Amino acid sequence: MSGNWTEQDIPDQHGRVAIVTGANTGLGFETARMLAARGAAVVLAVRDTEKGKRAAARITGDAATQGDVTVQALDLTSLDSVRTAAADLRATHPRIDLLINNAGVMYTPKQTTADGFELQFGTNHLGHFALTGLLLDRLLPVPGSRVVTVSSVGHRIRAAIHFDDLQWERSYSRIGAYGQSKLANLLFTYELQRRIAPHGTTVALAAHPGASNTELTRNTPAALRVPVTWLAPLLTQNAGMGALPTLRAATDHAAEGGQYYGPGGPGEFRGHPKLVRSSPDSHDRATQQRLWTVSEELTGVTFPVR
Repeated sequence: MSGNWTEQDIPDQHGRVAIVTGANTGLGFETARMLAARGAAVVLAVRDTEKGKRAAARITGDAATQGDVTVQALDLTSLDSVRTAAADLRATHPRIDLLINNAGVMYTPKQTTADGFELQFGTNHLGHFALTGLLLDRLLPVPGSRVVTVSSVGHRIRAAIHFDDLQWERSYSRIGAYGQSKLANLLFTYELQRRIAPHGTTVALAAHPGASNTELTRNTPAALRVPVTWLAPLLTQNAGMGALPTLRAATDHAAEGGQYYGPGGPGEFRGHPKLVRSSPDSHDRATQQRLWTVSEELTGVTFPVR
């Protein structure tokens, strides 16, 4: 393997089934594209299926693509949609090798999901929590299967799990709500790994893309927009590079459950993927377990592991 882990280091993926949420654009698209290039059968799980079909056509039109690419409707802001998507995926895929929880929203104005959850927490955490729980029994029997959830450097910024006001009904901070959702991604990953470890087949990992130049930043608050625009050429990287930590977590034979990958450059903003550390708050077991219990209650999804 080269000193810097690159797309060329992704192992052969023939015979593997990968589900990638939010795969019609940005990081998810690049993740799906590179997995398909290595032979995986990739499902683009997306809210807008027309955009998903166009993304699938772009991937299959690439001469490098070796795997099949299909599209599945999935709206993470609706638990009904999550349940329908999970039922469809279970019907068409008796085994799943990779579930990549990539889709997300960032810094959105105050909004709620169809189920009344704050949009960022509902989409980034609860939607993926429910989807994972509903599909996990398709992964558990599969040797080498993995659940990879995409977090963010934002899990350190004004980030806490506000159990007394998870839905930000009393006051709202778009940055704080994003930080809560991304911290939740890590708390979920570490608790999931602890629960599935006795099964010995599936592992859970997390990754973050650093500062990647994607559509995710379109809701950046006005006060931050100018400095972000000026600093972008110095701090950000393209979506292909931003997807590499996720791909390393998903495919590197040396990766282990409970690990967290991100860019290796200064501040973890850009660079080739390496093992990184998450915040001390993300490793608090009591918070992990409490969030798990609350998430089961809010979504009505109980996992087939304890």
